[in-house]
Amino acid sequence: MPKKKTGQRKKAEKQRLRQKEIRTAKGNIQLAEHPCNLSMECEKCHRKQKSRAFCYFCQSVQRLPICAQCGKIKCMLKTGDCVIRHPGNYTTGMAMVGAICDFCEAWVCHGRKCLQSHACTCPLQDAVCIECERSVWDHGGRLFKCSFCTNFLCEDDQFEHQASCQVLEAETYKCQSCNKLGQYSCLRCKTCYCEDHVRRKGFKYEKNKAIPCPKCGYETSQTKDLSMSTRSHKFGRQGQGYGYEDDGDENYSGNAATGYECNDDADDYDDDDDDDDEEESSAEDDDSGSASNSSEEDDAKKGVK
Repeated sequence: MPKKKTGQRKKAEKQRLRQKEIRTAKGNIQLAEHPCNLSMECEKCHRKQKSRAFCYFCQSVQRLPICAQCGKIKCMLKTGDCVIRHPGNYTTGMAMVGAICDFCEAWVCHGRKCLQSHACTCPLQDAVCIECERSVWDHGGRLFKCSFCTNFLCEDDQFEHQASCQVLEAETYKCQSCNKLGQYSCLRCKTCYCEDHVRRKGFKYEKNKAIPCPKCGYETSQTKDLSMSTRSHKFGRQGQGYGYEDDGDENYSGNAATGYECNDDADDYDDDDDDDDEEESSAEDDDSGSASNSSEEDDAKKGVK
């Protein structure tokens, strides 16, 4: 019979499990909740932006800067690892600042641990938007990650990209190497693979984990669990409707791509207009001729008198 665990042994095991969860949770912080990517409102121009050392719009320094590593705005450690010693005093503002991160453009406090670890573990080191190709220094908004392909997205393109991210780069759901139905889809390459071609020879796969993509190494997902759609083309005549129905009229002639009708009677209309212009000019000549004749007759009568 195994020995019964004492209360102290149970308490030690629970504490060990709790510390393990805390350590794993620190590495799984979402990008939107990281201190260097928090939302900030400028005190002078009142514009919302990412947490920065200087305002992106008016270049003003904030009164209460936030540390990009630990997220504190006030140092209350009397005896800590602070580079600048302040025994018995609490520091805020610029007295708490120790450096500026070159990647996320945010303040880092004067704690030795934050100064040594933030530049190496900054989550915005390679933060370039996949849509507009802008980095942290090129726009004032926050940065996010796509929930499907895990690429960086700026605040302007996040919703539009995620709405169109689940579209394959093919017209069918077939595997790229054969004509079988693709059971696994890579959300980064936008391709499908069957059961035979998703696995590589000589590669050891871990049990109960997602199979990596043979092209980019990103985790694949089953196509049936995703709302994947295929690529479609919309050409000029197929994508435009002009509101007419072809009733079999042989005399109809038009351009479906431009929406204009070709009238064969246009020349007749021009001829009629020309005839009308000639008649009007002849009538004007007759009127002028009759007026001149009447004036000559009047002059002759006056001379006779």
